[in-house]
Amino acid sequence: MVTNADLLSLEGKPGNFTAKLNIRPRYIDADACTACGLCTQYCPKHHSDPYNEGLSITRPIHIDYAQAVPATYYIDPSSCMHIQHDTCQICVPVCQSHAINFNQKPEARDLQVGAVILSPGFGKISPEVLEKFSYGKHPDVVTAFEYERMTTASGPFMGEIKCFSDGRHPKSLAFIQCVGSRDLGCDNGYCSSVCCMYAIKEALVTKEHDPEVDITIYYMDIRTQGKDFDAARERAEAIGIKFVRAKVADVTPWDNHLKLTYSTLDGQHKFDAHDMVVLSVGLESPKDAKNISKITNVELNHYDFCKTGTFTPLESSENGIIVAGAFQGPKDIPESATQSSGSALLASTAMKQQRGKGTISKEYPEELVLKDDDEVRIGVFVCHCGINISSVVDCPEVAEDAGGMENVTYYTENLYSCSQDAQEQIKKTIKDQNLNRVVIAACSPRTHEPLFQETLKDAGLNRNLFEMVNIRDQCSWVHANEPQAATDKSKDLVRMAVSKAAHIQPLPEQTVPVTPKALIIGGGVAGLTAALSIADQGFESVLIEKSSKIGGNLLNLKNTINGEKISDYLKKLAAKVKKSKMIDVVTDATLLETSGFVGNFSSVIESGKTSKKEQTIDHGVIIVATGGHEHRPDMYELGKSKKVVTQQELETKLAGRAKNRAPDSIVMIQCAGSRGDDLNYCSKVCCNHAMKNILKIKEINPDSQIIVLYRDIRTYGFAEDAYLEARKKGVIFIPYEMDRKPVVTKKGSKVQVDFFDSIMQEDVSMTPDLVTLSVGIVPDGTEELSKMLKLPVTANNFFLEAHVKLRPVEAAVDGIYICGLAHAPKPVDETIVQAQAAAAKAAMPLVKGFVKVDPIVSSVNQDDCIGCGICTSLCPYGAIVMKKVGKKRKAETVSASCKACGICASHCPTFAISMGGFTNEQLTSQIEAFGNRKVEEKVEA
Repeated sequence: MVTNADLLSLEGKPGNFTAKLNIRPRYIDADACTACGLCTQYCPKHHSDPYNEGLSITRPIHIDYAQAVPATYYIDPSSCMHIQHDTCQICVPVCQSHAINFNQKPEARDLQVGAVILSPGFGKISPEVLEKFSYGKHPDVVTAFEYERMTTASGPFMGEIKCFSDGRHPKSLAFIQCVGSRDLGCDNGYCSSVCCMYAIKEALVTKEHDPEVDITIYYMDIRTQGKDFDAARERAEAIGIKFVRAKVADVTPWDNHLKLTYSTLDGQHKFDAHDMVVLSVGLESPKDAKNISKITNVELNHYDFCKTGTFTPLESSENGIIVAGAFQGPKDIPESATQSSGSALLASTAMKQQRGKGTISKEYPEELVLKDDDEVRIGVFVCHCGINISSVVDCPEVAEDAGGMENVTYYTENLYSCSQDAQEQIKKTIKDQNLNRVVIAACSPRTHEPLFQETLKDAGLNRNLFEMVNIRDQCSWVHANEPQAATDKSKDLVRMAVSKAAHIQPLPEQTVPVTPKALIIGGGVAGLTAALSIADQGFESVLIEKSSKIGGNLLNLKNTINGEKISDYLKKLAAKVKKSKMIDVVTDATLLETSGFVGNFSSVIESGKTSKKEQTIDHGVIIVATGGHEHRPDMYELGKSKKVVTQQELETKLAGRAKNRAPDSIVMIQCAGSRGDDLNYCSKVCCNHAMKNILKIKEINPDSQIIVLYRDIRTYGFAEDAYLEARKKGVIFIPYEMDRKPVVTKKGSKVQVDFFDSIMQEDVSMTPDLVTLSVGIVPDGTEELSKMLKLPVTANNFFLEAHVKLRPVEAAVDGIYICGLAHAPKPVDETIVQAQAAAAKAAMPLVKGFVKVDPIVSSVNQDDCIGCGICTSLCPYGAIVMKKVGKKRKAETVSASCKACGICASHCPTFAISMGGFTNEQLTSQIEAFGNRKVEEKVEA
C-alpha cells in the first residue's frame, strides 16, 4: 500500500501498465512512529482539521482519525511553521523514537502493473450550494457529515450532541434532504442514493442519545430502496421521528432558533422552528475527476463520474482500467464492497498468467507452547467503542473490576480496540506481560473476533487462547436507559469470560483440499455471469437451470432504461457460456441433495424433461443465483381485465408492432402489492421500469396522457435523469398515501380509476385506456433450497448474507455464495456486479487449493461413545458420521462440515462429545463465576 501518493501518468496496455507516482512526504517515518502523541502535544500551532469537517481545531501534526490506517502521525505541510517559515522544529527533540524527518522529499516512483482499478471515492458539495440554508452563517446549521462526526467519541464534544452556538443540547432537530442532489441549480440532477438512509440512521442514533428530542425529516421522496431499508424508516416512525414531504426554501435565524420556510405538495407555505438543522448533502464526483480522466483517458459522464455501461458496470472506456465505488456512481457501503470484489475479479482475470508470482506469504512468530503447570496469565482489555459502549457502560469501572479477578495479571481500557494502534499495543502487552490468555470486552465477535485472533497469532499465541465479551450488543445497546445495570451486567460477563479463559487450551488448525469445480444454481444473468467469471479464472463449473432455456428473468425484458437492447446482450452471453469448455450447462435440472463442506461438496442433480436421470457432482464451492419473478397481486383487477397489465407486460407490448401499442391515456400505479400490501419491501427496480416504459410510450405516441400515482419515486442514481425527462414530456406524477390508495373498478370492457389528488386536494375519477401496475419481485424457490443448503433467509424469503457490509455476497455456510435476485431485488447492472463479486469470492478457495477449518468444532471421545446415533440424526449440517471401530459403531466428526452449533454435545447421553472452546469444564466455570458473584452480593447486602 502506498499512501500520500498522486498518479502523474499512466502508459501501456492491459497486462503491462506503467504508473508514474509522486509520493508526497509525511515528514514522519511511519515504521518508526509509535503514535505516542508527544509531538502533537508540544506543537504550538493550531489549525482547522479538514477531516473533522471544521468541527474542531487540531495541530499540524495529527492522525486523521482514531481508526486511521496507518495509525501514525503525519505533518500537514500547509500549516507547519517549519515547512512554511523555516522556524520551530520543537517536535524533533520531543520525539523519542526519532521518527520526525524534515529532510524527506517528494519521491518519484514507477509501478509496473497488469491492471488498474480506479476507486478515488467521492467529492463534497460546494459550500456555496449550502448558503441558502444559512450554512457558514449560523453555527447550528451543519452538514450530515459534520453531524455524524459530532456523534462519534473522537468528535468535538466526545459524542455528545450540542449546539455550536451556545453548547446547549438541541431539543428540536431538522434534517433537510436532497441538498446538492436532484438539484439542477448546481448541475447535480442525479440522486445520491445514500442520503435518505444515512439521515434515518443519524436520526435513530440521535434518539438513542436523547429519546425526548423532536426530529423532523423534510423530504421530496424517501428513497430507502435497499434490502430491508424500508424497515429502518418504519422503525424511525415508530419511535416518533416525523417525515414531512416538502421542499425547504431557506433557513434563517429566528429568536435563538432556526426557522425553516417550506412548501408542501398542496401548495401551502409553512414555517417551523428548530434548534439545529442538518443538511443531508449528496455525493459529488471526485474533485480531481477530470484530471484522472486526462491521465487515464477514461470517459466521464455528464456529471463527471466514470462512464460505464449497463452490461459492463465495472469497466471504463479504456481496456484494462476498472472502476469501483462512488467514482462509478453514488452508492452505499454494501454496494461499494460488492464492487470492490467484482473489480478484483476483473483485475485478477487480466493477470491470470502471473498468478502465484511475486506473492509474499505472511509469516507468524513461533507459537507459544503451553504446559500443564504454566501459570495462567490473563490480560483483559475493555473497549469504549467510541461512545457505542462508554456512553452507557462505565468502562473504567468494568476494567478496574476485572483487575481484581483471579488469574488477571493485566487490565486496561481502549478507545477503539480494533484500531491499528490498539492492535499493536495489545501485541506489545502480550509480549511484555507474558500473557497466555486474552479477554477483550468490546462489540460483536461476529465482526471483530477474527481480527483479534489474528492479533494473538502475530503475538505468538494460539488464536483460540482468546475470549470475547460482547458488552455493546448485550449491555450498552439493550440497556441504553439503565447505565448502572448495563455496567453491572458488563462486569458479570467479563467475570464469566475470565473464568472460562483460565480453562481454554490451544486448538490446532486443520486444512482440507478443495475440489477445483463450482456448482452454480440458476441460469439467469447472475448465474451465467458467475459461470463465465469462474471459467475466466481457469476453473470448471456446472450450471443447473430448472427451465429448458437459460436467460432467466432477462428473457422477459426488452431494453434497459438507457435504451440498450437486452436481447442482444443475452444472446451473446448465452453463446459464450454454451461455447465455453469450462462450463457444463444442465437445463430442466433440479438439485435433489447436497452434502459435504467447503472445498468438498457432493450434489445429486436430476435432469431431463421426460426421461429423468440423476448424476452426482463433486465440487468445491456453490454459487446460488436462483433468481426471482414478477409478483402478481390479487388487486386492481389484475388478471380480471385486459385493461390492467404489469410493467413487464406493457414493455412486451411496446416492443411489438401494433399501431395502438402506446395508448392515448394511461394510469400507472406504483408499489402495487408492495411496501405493506402482499410484500413488505421495495423491489428497487419498479420506478426505473416505469420511467423506461413512459419514455418509450412518449417516443411512440407523444400526445399520450400519462398519470403516475406513487408513494415515493425511487429513481436513484443517474436514473433520476429519466424521471426529469418524463416530467419534461408532460407526465403527471401524483402521490398517494396508504390510507387513500387508488381504487380500480371494472366497468364492462373498461376500467375506472378513482384516486385522491393530493396536489389539487380533490377526488378524481377517470377511465384510461390502460392501467399499468408496477409490481414487485419475489424470489424463486428459496424456502426449499434454504433447508437443503442450511442457508438462512430474511423475513421476505431472500437469502441472508453473512454480513451486510463486510461479507455481502457470502452465505453463513462456508463455501456458498449468493448473487442476483436470490439475494434481493436489483437492476441488471447491480446483478452483474454481484455475480462477479460472488465469483471472486468463490474463486479464492479454488485458487488456493485448500481451505482452513475453524478449530472450534465438536470432537467425539470414542471410548465413551455408545454408538446410539442420536448425534448423527440431529446434526443439521451432516457433520457427524457413524463409523465402525473394531466391532462397534462409533461417531466421528467431519470437522470441515461442523458449524459448532452444539446440538450433538447437548444431546449426547454419555457426554462423549465436547465442543472446542466450549467444553463442559469451561461452561461450568462460567456458571459458577456468575453464581458466586450473586452470592457475594447477597452476603454484602
